[in-house]
Amino acid sequence: MASWVLSECGVRPLPRVYTRPRTRLMGTSEMGCARKPDLINLPTFCASRGRVRDWGVKVSAPLRVAFVEEEEEEDSEKINGSVDGEGGEGGFDPGAPPAFKLADVRAAIPKHCWVKDPWRSMSYVVRDVAVVFGLAAAAAYLNNWVVWPLYWAAQGTMFWALFVLGHDCGHGSFSNDHRLNSVAGHILHSSILVPYHGWRISHRTHHQNHGHVENDESWHPLSEKIYRSLDGVTRLLRFTVPFPMLAYPVYLWSRSPGKTGSHFDPNSDLFVPSERKDVITSTVCWTAMVALLAGLSFVMGPVEVLKLYGVPYWIFVMWLDFVTYLHHHGHNDKLPWYRGKEWSYLRGGLTTLDRDYGWINNIHHDIGTHVIHHLFPQIPHYHLIEATEAAKPVLGKYYKEPEKSWPLPFHLIGALLKSMKKDHYVSDTGDVVYYQTDPEL
Repeated sequence: MASWVLSECGVRPLPRVYTRPRTRLMGTSEMGCARKPDLINLPTFCASRGRVRDWGVKVSAPLRVAFVEEEEEEDSEKINGSVDGEGGEGGFDPGAPPAFKLADVRAAIPKHCWVKDPWRSMSYVVRDVAVVFGLAAAAAYLNNWVVWPLYWAAQGTMFWALFVLGHDCGHGSFSNDHRLNSVAGHILHSSILVPYHGWRISHRTHHQNHGHVENDESWHPLSEKIYRSLDGVTRLLRFTVPFPMLAYPVYLWSRSPGKTGSHFDPNSDLFVPSERKDVITSTVCWTAMVALLAGLSFVMGPVEVLKLYGVPYWIFVMWLDFVTYLHHHGHNDKLPWYRGKEWSYLRGGLTTLDRDYGWINNIHHDIGTHVIHHLFPQIPHYHLIEATEAAKPVLGKYYKEPEKSWPLPFHLIGALLKSMKKDHYVSDTGDVVYYQTDPEL
């Protein structure tokens, strides 16, 4: 059943047509800089291969990454006429290369926005964990069916907030201490059944290939060939809410259509040999959390664990898929996807969207401020709003101002439903493509 209910899978096995994204940091020596990967215009990274051997928790730390500005290739016949996106008889073209470079965007962001404060980051962890335990204690004490639905919505949202903090650990924006990032990331993600390193590595692939039809790792388009290979029921379920909003657990086990591998398997195509120990560590932590929940079921009873943890977990999954999808889909204007030489790190990042979630913005750590996060994932979440405001004059019309939300972001449900009805597949050919609609769906 899992192979058809979710956005990341199909009713029957799909042919493997995508080339595997490159995640290896090529040609590194200790504390040396990587050679440029095979992907066109992909930024190079400097990585430390050193490992921490003698500390008690025995949790491996993510690679030390130093972001290096990419060089954008200019095409005078395609570039929109000015930094603010004005120019050309045909008006603004979001699929054309911008007149600015990634370095221009970076230079506009104040220097203090790049500073990571571990104490401030940890304060958010303390706040969120305290709220999680407080909500659970209150719900268990009141034990009232009027209270339980409110608890599930609130606690599921808090699980999502914990995920965002672990997400910052995975990017290294939580602190400059890689051991702290790994320990905090494992605790936060394992507590909500996410394999920290397995997810961190695949999410790195997503950021390095955002906006690329084949090489992007999550919520990327289906080619028309794969889409047509699905039967009618599969197509209907694939684009019918709420089924796509339950995708994440299946994605962790089986990835996206046309791709193979599991986030729990150290031998998966997702990982290079040097990352296998990291994946094993995360899988062990995930298994320990499953064992803890099983033990609590014997002590408290399975129904109580379901009410306190199980239902909030699925609310969290829906938040994750809802937010992730809407950061890459559902704008009023069609957004481009790229292949081949037309793709670059900057152009791919500019296809992402900011979203306003009203009161939820603060609760889930401003993850809706997504464009700058995609371009510069090293920026801590508490500086993203300021960094975005500083970058807007450079981004011009390539930045899509989010629709303002009421206290709760019910307006985004409409954006999701509209996108699910329209954004079905992209052409099998072409280096700049847009979603097309199946009129039969």
